[in-house]
Amino acid sequence: MKKVLHVGLDVGSTTVKIVVMNDKLENLYTNYTRHHSDTKNTIYEVLKRLLKDFPNTSYTMALTGSGALEISKILDINFIQEVISCKRAVEKYIPETDVVIELGGEDAKIIYFDKFIEQRMNGTCAGGTGAFLDQMASLLNTDTQGLNELSKNHDII
Repeated sequence: MKKVLHVGLDVGSTTVKIVVMNDKLENLYTNYTRHHSDTKNTIYEVLKRLLKDFPNTSYTMALTGSGALEISKILDINFIQEVISCKRAVEKYIPETDVVIELGGEDAKIIYFDKFIEQRMNGTCAGGTGAFLDQMASLLNTDTQGLNELSKNHDII
């Protein structure tokens, strides 16, 4: 009998992220890959590696992210809207959370956890989100973690 693994694939505006978990929902593999606007080929390469690294395996799979809806239709795989996906993960893994702020490549999402769940999302401007941070990091010849280090040692505001 084939082993069954659970796969989540997030196709965002700048990256493709994958997580592979066992039946105990323990992470077996994660990967974060920039797609450089070539989402289809990047997804193909990510899934090809999945099959290589976990041969003779069956999978459950769900897709999320701004670039996943069309791919989910093509592959006939379940799509979960990214704010809902984030909410479900937080409720399961860190239920004591009060608020989540998630900066995507094109938008920012805020989820308030109280008696009622309240979700907000900026849908009209990418300023202050991951794409902006990526551009600033690129201009400074670093990555987003490097921006954090640079900010620690600033001389001029």
